Amino acid sequence: MYLTGFADEAGSDFAVQIKATRELGWHFIESRSIGDKNLGSLSDAEFEQVCRMLDESGIRINCYGSGIANWSKSVLVPADVEASRRELLNAIPRMQKLGVKMLRGMSFKMLDPVPDSPEVEAAVFKHLNEYVKICEDAGIIYAHENCANYGGLSYEHTLRLLDHVRSPNFTLVFDTGNPVFNYRRIGQKPYPMQSSWEFYKRVREFITYVHIKDGTCLPGKEDEDYCYPGDGCGDVRAIVRDLLKTGYDGGFSIEPHVATVFHNKSADKALDDVKYSSYVRYGQLFEKLLRECGWEF
Repeated sequence: MYLTGFADEAGSDFAVQIKATRELGWHFIESRSIGDKNLGSLSDAEFEQVCRMLDESGIRINCYGSGIANWSKSVLVPADVEASRRELLNAIPRMQKLGVKMLRGMSFKMLDPVPDSPEVEAAVFKHLNEYVKICEDAGIIYAHENCANYGGLSYEHTLRLLDHVRSPNFTLVFDTGNPVFNYRRIGQKPYPMQSSWEFYKRVREFITYVHIKDGTCLPGKEDEDYCYPGDGCGDVRAIVRDLLKTGYDGGFSIEPHVATVFHNKSADKALDDVKYSSYVRYGQLFEKLLRECGWEF
């Protein structure tokens, strides 16, 4: 078992991300943004600099937190589908050079008014199978996150994905906080909010990686309210305790959002020292929670 995190929430500069990781005493970063780029869009010179910094620091990237098929991309827009494919193909050689075996991917944005129509489902299954086959051929795991995407509509939609994308290289990364902010789209409206515990229990056997996020939300509330792990409605303690009890041996990756929400443009207004200190504090509090749940470091 190991600890890691979206260190771009500590700072956009890669040196700051390494510094925060080392301050926590951790050895891994889940790499999402490096400056205003990512592993798939860095120039060759920028990528070589990242390689040097990793070598000098002893830190490794354990997962590429990609934007492939994410909440901003429509499966019905060819340019979005191609952008995800291009990002994947650009990132894979760099992942291979760095020894990164896993990427976080999604299953395209929720589409209104019918987010899981037969047309949408068929397109999602088709393109995810294409991406996963590319990963399989490259020895990469495509770990699907239950975010604001097709698979995040409910645990039933995630299970449907698993039924239609059959590959040993297609697994789940479970985010404890995302269900808090998404409706449980099963049955008829009005939909209740999802339960992190229910979602987790239904998909537990397929989980190979876990994002730690927490928060509170009421139906109809516009703003997401993020908090430190265990202080919200993400059932973080119950899920972590159950994972440890059932022999989970994968990674825990913190995604705090307490000082900045990655996809919120107002995030730039957060002071650098606040972002850094809150990221480190989040990691420390999660370590404390792990100990309370029975993990001995």
